[in-house]
Amino acid sequence: FQNTIAYVYRQSLEDPGAQVTRIRVRSLLMPPGFPDFVTRTRIVDAGPVMIRGRAWSGSGPIVRVELGVDGAWTEAKLDEPIDDFAWRGWSAEWIAEPGEHVLSCRATDESGDTQPVDEAPWNYGGFGNNLIHTVPVTVR
Repeated sequence: FQNTIAYVYRQSLEDPGAQVTRIRVRSLLMPPGFPDFVTRTRIVDAGPVMIRGRAWSGSGPIVRVELGVDGAWTEAKLDEPIDDFAWRGWSAEWIAEPGEHVLSCRATDESGDTQPVDEAPWNYGGFGNNLIHTVPVTVR
């Protein structure tokens, strides 16, 4: 039932839609520093900070991950793959300067699919949301 009726990309209840068969390309970063209790914003000391994360896709191996700092993207270093359909580790050094920043990451898989930056494709069930991961950071 779940894979034939429930997990379907629909634009309306009347739309038969397309079955969800593969995980869309996705990446996450491990938030650096420590969280502020109230805002959950991460607090980081100025200077070099190693940012690490994971990326995966149901359409093939991950071939690229980028780290975004305030909307500017740089290439991350990919760890050796475990196999074609396992997650892949990545890392990038960030030189943290005092102030408010937003860190993000986006992955690209072998088929050329890349995470959307501004808006995830909408569907009635909310399935397959793979919008980029963002983390607000305060550098002191």
